[in-house]
Amino acid sequence: MKPYLSLSYFFVICFGLTCLTSCQTKRPAIPKDLAKQQVIPKLVSVIPTGSSYEINNNTSIQYQSEKLQPVADYLAKMLRPVTGFELPVKMKDSKPSSNYIYLTLTDSISTDEGYKLETKESGVEIKASKPVGVFYGVQTLRQLLPASIETGAKITDTLLVATGVIKDNPTYGYRGAMLDVSRHFFGVEDVKRYIDLLSIYKMNRLHLHLTDDQGWRIEIKSWPKLTEIGGSTSIDSTKGGFYTQEQYKDIVKYAQKRFITIVPEIDLPGHTNAALASYPELNCDGVAPKLYHGTKVGFSSLCIDKEITYKFIDDVIGELAAITPGEYIHIGGDESHATSPEDYVYFIDKAQEIVNKHGKKVIGWDEVAHAKLLPNTIVQFWSRKGENAVEGVEKGAKILMSPAPKLYFDMKYDSITRVGQNWAGYIKVEDAYSWDLETYQEGIAKENILGIEAPLWTEYVQTMDDIEHLVFPRIMGVAEMGWTPASQRNWDEYKVRLGNHKDRLDALDIDYYASTFVPWRSKTNQETSNTKE
Repeated sequence: MKPYLSLSYFFVICFGLTCLTSCQTKRPAIPKDLAKQQVIPKLVSVIPTGSSYEINNNTSIQYQSEKLQPVADYLAKMLRPVTGFELPVKMKDSKPSSNYIYLTLTDSISTDEGYKLETKESGVEIKASKPVGVFYGVQTLRQLLPASIETGAKITDTLLVATGVIKDNPTYGYRGAMLDVSRHFFGVEDVKRYIDLLSIYKMNRLHLHLTDDQGWRIEIKSWPKLTEIGGSTSIDSTKGGFYTQEQYKDIVKYAQKRFITIVPEIDLPGHTNAALASYPELNCDGVAPKLYHGTKVGFSSLCIDKEITYKFIDDVIGELAAITPGEYIHIGGDESHATSPEDYVYFIDKAQEIVNKHGKKVIGWDEVAHAKLLPNTIVQFWSRKGENAVEGVEKGAKILMSPAPKLYFDMKYDSITRVGQNWAGYIKVEDAYSWDLETYQEGIAKENILGIEAPLWTEYVQTMDDIEHLVFPRIMGVAEMGWTPASQRNWDEYKVRLGNHKDRLDALDIDYYASTFVPWRSKTNQETSNTKE
């Protein structure tokens, strides 16, 4: 062999080895340690087995019960466009031998929302006692896969899942968010997007604040002027809007498919200027006030002494209950400063009876604790001081935790946040996460708590980007607080998992707030760091 050829071969070989090494460094790491997967909410129990399963062109999605077909279809719809694989969906009584994602119901899981996810080199099995548990197992599987699946576009990533066994179940049965669509109106597609984002993190309630001084947002056929007049505008005289009953039912159905229950709120007896402007007879003087476009609270009240007031409430609650399959209707009850204390208690007592008559349970803001509470009424703790909620506990009520200084997500993160308020203080990402429901308020223990909900009021929130910026990433911490036992939660550990969600949040095109207290890491940066280690 000629010397110059030998030298050429030497350089070719060296260059090839260098390329191979470089390519191997940049190639996505094969996920083999299930314990290192960055799932939110934090998984209750993880046993890794040190290998991985690949979803490929031969993979099928199979389910054991007809009840699980919608969940199987949901998973297939998520994976087909990004993989290009057929991923056939079919019913089968027993687990296949290989290349499967198998969904099954079993009596061995003791809680309705709990699940077991087991991954072997041959496939993935998700089992639960109810379809909702299987759905949550699917959401965990989703987070075990590359973030690029969230784009909805064809990807080149190999879909590998680390092997092992996950056992998971929630601490609280109510894990929710509230969206105020009254101060500024948000259409059906915006609400559906919010539902989709909440479902990824296993949240199960969306509370819609449908009425307030500035707007009435739900069609009531027996009182059509509520939307004709009361729904015509919003804060700052911007365009209003409302949901027809068919649109509302569409939202409810869409949420149900993602195992989220809609909790509608008709705020009473205050926060009612939109209703009072629509129907003069609801006012004590019979004169309709002008539509209101400002941000003040506490100035309006239904006329407590008129019989037509209770016919109005009966009609509204009756129509709403008929199109709301969930068990709760929220009656507001907050900031009723224009109603005397005696009238307020009388009114709340009657409103509870009307809701119960229509087969629903009441949720009310914590001022309702001043009334005689029915046995199934829920008190929503929002005030900066907790005495109202404690009074609710003393009267036997369960508490829904939403303390404003921790969970009012219309509050800014800091003084330079581009949108929001600060009357309850600034709420950093850490502030929203680093507290315990069971110890926050003396007199309210774990056994008194129904769950957790993060409200977003929209006086200064006008776009979906505004919603996302204020809610994300704080809502992810709320999801974990409702799901994961307090003993397993720690900010220093959580912020790393949260930072590792950067790629997923980006792929979902969420306009999240990138807190400087969170170590935001893209997948590429994470792999480079792992390689160096």
